Amino acid sequence: MLAGGLGGSRCVHSLALAAGPENVTAIGNVGDDLELWGLHVSPDLDTILYTLAGLLDEDRGWGVKGDTYAALELARQQGRESWFTLGDQDLQFHELRTRLLDEGRPLSEATRALAEEVGVRVRLIPATDDRLRTKISTPEGELDFQEWFVKRRHADPVNAVRFEGAEAARPAPGALVAIEEAELVVIAPSNPFVSIEPILAVAGIREALGGKRVAAVSPLVGGRALRGPLAEMMEGLGHEPTAAGVRAHYGDLVSIFVVDAADEAQAAEMPGAVVCDTVMVAPERRADVGRGLLEALL
Repeated sequence: MLAGGLGGSRCVHSLALAAGPENVTAIGNVGDDLELWGLHVSPDLDTILYTLAGLLDEDRGWGVKGDTYAALELARQQGRESWFTLGDQDLQFHELRTRLLDEGRPLSEATRALAEEVGVRVRLIPATDDRLRTKISTPEGELDFQEWFVKRRHADPVNAVRFEGAEAARPAPGALVAIEEAELVVIAPSNPFVSIEPILAVAGIREALGGKRVAAVSPLVGGRALRGPLAEMMEGLGHEPTAAGVRAHYGDLVSIFVVDAADEAQAAEMPGAVVCDTVMVAPERRADVGRGLLEALL
């Protein structure tokens, strides 16, 4: 499956609970990655790993539950960048990743090592080992994704999105094979523009989906994202901020489009629409939602 952000991590978790972790491979977004305090931070990959390992702060939707922030407070006192919240346990994760990268190991190998460290059995593959960064065009100029999303609290209207480095990026080892061997490829209910498109921008990934059975889960429920500024982003980019608008954006890429019961009225007008419960917020409900999703798709 293709996944990024909190919606992606919840969907990976749901399907892993329903199908078994050994039957799920997730290709994760790296467009949100950043370098901070000399460390390589991969927020989307980490959110997936934290969720699967039971470490995620579910209330906030990011970071490690029960974490402390001594290092962040020290950074503030020293006048260093402190707008991106890094917890002390979170920091250890980034330090290990950075050390592995400094040793010459690619991001895919570092991600596999981190998954083993926290006992995650789902196979998580970054879309690419190469540098790829999401850039947001706003009336104030172009911003790095995290600067727009976290530092400026995604308050700036979005005029366009581009993926720096995508032209030269190549799929990480195993990504294309995973797609080729998959019985079903699921695009998680992630933001299509900044969580899924950075994956599809990597040369060969979109092409590999051609001819496959591809299902996308709508990230909008009742016209609203469960988290994040997707509806506002869609309006700014000229798309209808509804499940039907998301379906239109994916076009021929997907043959099945899953909408929540809250949007059942729209389903009749969508090609390949399937209706089932898609709300995976509560961890205790994810196994049931995952089973329902698989029953609807298989």
